Amino acid sequence: MIDKLLMIQGDATAQTVLDTLAETNGAAATERITMWDMALNGGWIMLVLALLLVLALYIFIERYITLNGALKGEADNVFMNNIRQYVHEGNVEAARNLSKQTQTPLGRMIEKGFSRLGRPLPDIQAAIENEGKLEVANLEKRVSLVATVASLGPMLGFLGTVTGMITAFQDMAHAGNNIEISVLATGIYQAMVTTVGGLIVGIIAYFLYNLLVTRINKVVFELEVRANEFMDLLHEPA
Repeated sequence: MIDKLLMIQGDATAQTVLDTLAETNGAAATERITMWDMALNGGWIMLVLALLLVLALYIFIERYITLNGALKGEADNVFMNNIRQYVHEGNVEAARNLSKQTQTPLGRMIEKGFSRLGRPLPDIQAAIENEGKLEVANLEKRVSLVATVASLGPMLGFLGTVTGMITAFQDMAHAGNNIEISVLATGIYQAMVTTVGGLIVGIIAYFLYNLLVTRINKVVFELEVRANEFMDLLHEPA
């Protein structure tokens, strides 16, 4: 009889332990913090970081589409072949009209070269180079803002860290001798969250900036190659 009672008591104790563990795990799962909760509790700096990230993404998408439009690839090869054919046939006016109709950086560069025909070749080359610089400047428009976001993000995150620690120490001073961990939690939480947010924004913006720079360098290289092809075409004997 006693053995049965001990067995029943042991089973009840084990069940109680299991129930306690289940409640603990459920509470831990319920209290698990999401990225959205972190952003909401990070203070006003997290809002600024979110706006900077949206700005960087908008500029990246807009510039990337523009750069893809400037780098035609096979279409540029066809364009230069047609220009070369017209020049060899002596139909310079048709070549110039084609360059006017081609609304790309390359087309505008070649059209500028045709507008200087009759002048010395160094003058024609200088005109093409100047037009190329203007086109590149248009392609680089607002790209520097992405680099600014990449630098500003971590700095704002560090600012949030400092203000969060100031808040924590201020709460400690107000608590006096009744200091509890919950008193410090708000300031420390803000300090850590803004640091993470600033680094995330900085890393993403830096990555986007390097993608744009790589794309711009490719466009510049292609324009230089096409400009040299055009100058070689003008150097050919009639």
